[in-house]
Amino acid sequence: MKTFALAASLLALTLAVPALAGAPAITVTLDAGQSGAKIDRHIFGQFAEHLGSGVYGGIWVGKDSPIPNTRGIRNDVVAALKAIKVPDVRWPGGCYADNYHWRDGVGPKRNARVNTSWGGVIDSNDFGTDEYMDFIDQIGSEAYVSVNVGSGTVKEAADWMEYMTADQPTALQQERAANGHPAPYKVGFMGIGNESWDCGGLMTPDEYTGEMKRYGRFVNNFNNAAPTLKIAVGPGSDDTAWTDAVMKTWKERHGWSFDIQGMSLHAYTVYDGWPPHQVATGFNEQDYANVLSETLKMEPLIQKQTAVMDQYDPDKKVALVVDEWGAWYAKTPGTHDGFLQQQNSQRDALLAALNLNIFARHADRVRMANIAQMINVLQAMILTDGPKMVLTPTYHVFHMYVPFQDATFIPLKYDAGTYTKGSVTLPRLDAIAARSTDGKVWLSLTNLDPDQPLKVDTSVLGFPAKSATGQTLSGPRIDSYNDFDHPDTVSPKPVTAKAKNGAIVLTLPPESVTVVELD
Repeated sequence: MKTFALAASLLALTLAVPALAGAPAITVTLDAGQSGAKIDRHIFGQFAEHLGSGVYGGIWVGKDSPIPNTRGIRNDVVAALKAIKVPDVRWPGGCYADNYHWRDGVGPKRNARVNTSWGGVIDSNDFGTDEYMDFIDQIGSEAYVSVNVGSGTVKEAADWMEYMTADQPTALQQERAANGHPAPYKVGFMGIGNESWDCGGLMTPDEYTGEMKRYGRFVNNFNNAAPTLKIAVGPGSDDTAWTDAVMKTWKERHGWSFDIQGMSLHAYTVYDGWPPHQVATGFNEQDYANVLSETLKMEPLIQKQTAVMDQYDPDKKVALVVDEWGAWYAKTPGTHDGFLQQQNSQRDALLAALNLNIFARHADRVRMANIAQMINVLQAMILTDGPKMVLTPTYHVFHMYVPFQDATFIPLKYDAGTYTKGSVTLPRLDAIAARSTDGKVWLSLTNLDPDQPLKVDTSVLGFPAKSATGQTLSGPRIDSYNDFDHPDTVSPKPVTAKAKNGAIVLTLPPESVTVVELD
């Protein structure tokens, strides 16, 4: 690897892990004078679907619940989500969105329905539009609603947008006011359907682009002071036919009457084929390596889809929105088949960091992403059980990455090295750096090796760094996790260090994520 000829300001920091003799060493060179794209805060978005206890029990407990709540929304969850500065929450789905009829969930009398998408259970619709918007306001986030293209109509979707956003005294604005909210809601993002190639309608690309044009033309925000960005359904695999159809339609037809600002991509980490059958805990090192190898396929997937988008949109006006991603394992034993509940281990912390780093490296096109899902479902931030709540290792990664929200990407140079298990070879190190909105320089380092600590020599060009402060996240084992009885098995530990004698000693624990500020 070539090195910079410029003089470097050198950092020395040693994490609270003993350096082992013969531990691998990697040199990371950070040029603080260079900059890349903005890492949009919306790549740290969340997803809440009416699925299992993701909404009911996870967010909504009802106004009369003994669980502390504000207007039915649990206070502990709100506090935890505020701490990670959630930029947006996608709702109500997912597959559920194309079965959702918004009028079932507004007003004093709600219409209970069977959730035919997930589990065949009754959905009371007690958590509807106004409750969702209250939740968004309580956590300080933005709304991302998916309208029903699969079983709904253009008029239904247009009426819903009018109900939410009208700032003039229309009938739907007055209905919203009668339901307790005279002022218009802000809808930051609107998804035009969900997975229309599968659960959202089994459409062909041409069938979908016809619907995309109609919904994109007639379903609009009624409040010009708070515009809504429209996101079209994109692919769910590396097949580019869907991307080609959407982008070709956009290029040929966008203008004053129709436009989109984003196209989705769905990409779960599912190793060894469908249905998901890998266990979330109790796995071995080979399983660990296999899953992380699978998740790293996100990078070539983004590159392949971006190449098609670039053909039609070289100026990158249309964002690639990875609004469903994360690990999908076999369900937790004893739980409902349709609830997609799974534990969340230290492996998932690394998986989250690796994907966030990939998004950051492609921040010129990837400007939004939503992990699946926020609470109690798949790779969740939070697990709840009645009044109990626990934060997962994935939550801690999102918390540690808050400084990267809207930060400016800084290029790095390093030879990642290799870690090999069986037939799987992974990079030993994955790293990103950025300058946060307050001008501070941040560095994230992920050691994928579950067996050995990793020494990292860090040189910083164009920045007189004198100290480093941050956190490292590691677990006793690769499958360590937090539960209600042991909520801190995997939790961040503080790291503080100062430059000393020009030495560079950064020792990362095995299978760890470390984020430090260079001061």
